[in-house]
Amino acid sequence: MKISLSWLKEYVDINENVYNIADALTMTGLEVEGVSQRYDYLNTVLVGRIKGIIPHPNSNDLKICSVDTGNSIKTIVCGAPNVQVGMIVPAALSGTNLPNGAVIEESNIRGITSEGMICSEFELCLGDNSSGIMNLNENLSIGQTLSEALHLDDYVLEIGVTPNRGDCLSIIGIAREVAAIYGLNLKYPEIKSIQSSEDITKYTSVTLLSKEFCPRYAASLIFDIKVKPSPFWLKDRLLSVGIRPISNIVDVTNFVMLELGQPLHAFDFDNLAENKIVVKTASKGEKFTTLDGKEHLLDDDTLMICDGNKGVAIGGVMGGLNSEIQDSTKRVLLESAYFDPISIRKTSKRVGIKTEASFRFERGVDPEGTLYALKRASQLIVEVGNGALVNGFIDEKAELPKKMSIKLTHVEVNRLLGTNLYIEQVEKHLKSIECTVNKIAESGIEVVPPSFRSDISRKEDLIEEVARLSGYNNIPVTYPHIPLDRRKETPILILKDKIKDILNGFGFTEAINYSFISEKAFNNLKLHENDKRLNLVRILNPLSDEQGVMRSSLIPGLLLNIFKNLSYKAKNLKMFEIGKIFIEKEKDILPDEKEMIVGIWTGSRYNDFWGSKEISSDFYDIKGVVEGMLTALDIKNFSFTAISGNDFLYLRKGFGAKICSNGNIIGCVGEVSQKIVNEFEIKQPVYAFEFDLKLVYPLISEVKSAFPIPKFPSISRDITLIIDKKIESNRILEFIKELNEELIELSVIFDVYDGSPIPDGKKSLSVRVIYRSKFETLKDNLVNDIHKRIAEAIVSEFNAELP
Repeated sequence: MKISLSWLKEYVDINENVYNIADALTMTGLEVEGVSQRYDYLNTVLVGRIKGIIPHPNSNDLKICSVDTGNSIKTIVCGAPNVQVGMIVPAALSGTNLPNGAVIEESNIRGITSEGMICSEFELCLGDNSSGIMNLNENLSIGQTLSEALHLDDYVLEIGVTPNRGDCLSIIGIAREVAAIYGLNLKYPEIKSIQSSEDITKYTSVTLLSKEFCPRYAASLIFDIKVKPSPFWLKDRLLSVGIRPISNIVDVTNFVMLELGQPLHAFDFDNLAENKIVVKTASKGEKFTTLDGKEHLLDDDTLMICDGNKGVAIGGVMGGLNSEIQDSTKRVLLESAYFDPISIRKTSKRVGIKTEASFRFERGVDPEGTLYALKRASQLIVEVGNGALVNGFIDEKAELPKKMSIKLTHVEVNRLLGTNLYIEQVEKHLKSIECTVNKIAESGIEVVPPSFRSDISRKEDLIEEVARLSGYNNIPVTYPHIPLDRRKETPILILKDKIKDILNGFGFTEAINYSFISEKAFNNLKLHENDKRLNLVRILNPLSDEQGVMRSSLIPGLLLNIFKNLSYKAKNLKMFEIGKIFIEKEKDILPDEKEMIVGIWTGSRYNDFWGSKEISSDFYDIKGVVEGMLTALDIKNFSFTAISGNDFLYLRKGFGAKICSNGNIIGCVGEVSQKIVNEFEIKQPVYAFEFDLKLVYPLISEVKSAFPIPKFPSISRDITLIIDKKIESNRILEFIKELNEELIELSVIFDVYDGSPIPDGKKSLSVRVIYRSKFETLKDNLVNDIHKRIAEAIVSEFNAELP
């Protein structure tokens, strides 16, 4: 948002230095991004006197002028008809940048070197006269810069207005802030009453069919206008803030938009079918050509301003080519409306049009300022267009945003800000920005924010206004109260840190991936159709197809990590990740979030070193890591059992196991299916484990136990059995444990064999049972009896044979 200081001073009497004003605005939340001198280009334009004139030898229209610029006499070729000896003129020297973009340089004009240019007021943007050179006052000092001589001193401030402060996208809005900061009065433009014998309802009407998108639409009619260039004062105001003048009618609409923040639009009344306005949404697929000549395909929620049979403008965004103001226009219908900000934002983004009007409507204009802006613009069009205002204004209204009252006490203000303000000070600050304030108690007030401040809706917003107007610098510096006691860490965080330490000790590196993943990568897991993890949470506006869904498993992300590392020839990898997965439930219900831990191992069993042999990792390596991790977490009673059914289909059949504890499945471990590995273009076996942290956490005992070192020696006995190949070896160990024999300390499998001479479908299993007593040295006869009973029980339970 650009504003010129001279324009600002029309609404507030401020004599402060421009840089002080810039600092004050910045400290109240309106950051001034730059301050520039508007007439900088006149620093190389000097006041000169024409000392002599001779005809140009090679042209009948040109003259050679000798111009005294104070320190030297310049030779300047000039073709102006009014140039005379003795005239005081503006002489633009070499290096001058004129407002129209031209750069003055020393040049050869038909054989004569010209050292500058004698300018007209039009060329210098100091007036409309372009018929001849500018004739300056004779009292001016020769050699003085033109800006100094004519006291041209105007600054332009460029202000970065935040999205919530749409009220500051106008000169009046900034003037209001300046007035509040310095305790000055704000002067609004005066609206003069213009009477006419005609009545507007005789000529036109406005119908609101989309009241939710357009709660208010006002219109006026001006007849017998003459479209022509704007007067200099109007063009100068627009140019001062970087707006290009077009014509007197259009320039007035831009002027009032910049002045009051209310966008307006002028229609050629004679091009409106049936001379009426209908506000409604477009038909889906409808085509419309805007003022810039581009055709747009509209949706059924695009707000359109229509006449009796066609659209004439995209509401709040841009007018149509079919109703623009032309040189032949005699009658104008002027629009001033309040549009729903969300509707305008969606439409502007969809059709790809960004205008000064849509920029303001998106941020919310003053719903109660619609008619005031219309009257102001109508008055100016009558003045600059020599037109006649038809009596009355049409003002169709639906339900406008309601004013709300907010109760506030100075205790609440001081509690949040750490200040010691009195209620009278709070009241003064809020009144300075045109809030309606009523005292309801000794320390309380009731505040109604002005209609142009849509960002104020609660007491915290009012307190923010008090803070910035009283000065952020005036809020005392305080330090937060820091308690001496240390807050206890969350148990789940302690668990995650411990797991990370354990896996780091096993040589694993932590990976951190995005929670977003491509649907294709996830589908490569080939899960069963009933698996809940197929209920993916889809991103409505993904950055790319590679991040289209929320992950419901950590495994695809780690497999992608492997693929990328392999492409860099890093083939020995041990990685893990702890993170959340997301499983969609019903529509409009937040998804299930589970904290998972996944580890992968691929490549060699050992790191490369001079004495090592390359041995590939296998299932028992990753299983050993899992056993070590669970043991380090002090989790007891866990076991590995074969995978059946449709669980964990991403593990290779026969090379994976469920991890169970107390009858519940808490995770899995095994080799990733070759089909899935191929989908990720990985050309070596990959082993993985996966746990649900929520299931693991309750298994960790908070009580630590210690047992004395045994005093008496152990005795071991072996059993070799021939059993069915389908029987899991671990079931034998579990059965021995279930016998609850007091003297059994440990049982382990130390050999498994199948093949000749073992019959087909059978396998040989050797189990070692270790016996120990806490009270005495065991005798062979006692151990042999116990061992015999255990062997017989196993043979009976599993239909086994003894070799």
